[in-house]
Amino acid sequence: MATQTRVTALLVELEGGRREALDELVPLVYGELREIARQKLRYERSGHTLTSTALVHEAYLKLVQLDRIQWESRAHFLAIAANAMRKVLVDHARRRKRAKRGGIVPHVTLHEVADLSVKEADRILDLDDALDKLAALNPRHARIVECRFFGGLTIEETATALDVSAATVKRDWTLLYVWLQRELEREF
Repeated sequence: MATQTRVTALLVELEGGRREALDELVPLVYGELREIARQKLRYERSGHTLTSTALVHEAYLKLVQLDRIQWESRAHFLAIAANAMRKVLVDHARRRKRAKRGGIVPHVTLHEVADLSVKEADRILDLDDALDKLAALNPRHARIVECRFFGGLTIEETATALDVSAATVKRDWTLLYVWLQRELEREF
């Protein structure tokens, strides 16, 4: 309980402009951030070049760059962190795809070339495109998918992060899951 109180206090300080609060906050939620990263990477190909630790650290670098945000809760912070992880994975997929197409010509070994999976990069980019499309139709729905899929947040945590009822999230998630599958199948 003391940790929850400290997290809330640090979020208030961060919102007030004290950027050092993020440095104090991350160690308190680091385990949760690593679990979110682990859950997200579970859907990636084996041998992915990003580890859960690297994904958390890359997301942290994106969080540090954010301007003032009205942090509402621990769940809201984790949802924003999950969004940062999504962006890291999408950027990583774009770099891999660009490298595979010859846009970047790094010196790589034959073993490293085998790790560059265009199909995997396409899957991540298709998911990102589908989320962008969904955000244009209904931003809340896109945030639900981000929280649940990328953030690994529960129905209740997603509801808290988005300030809606758990019943709304549960109802929307059921429909959104089917919609997302259909959109991704269309891409192939």
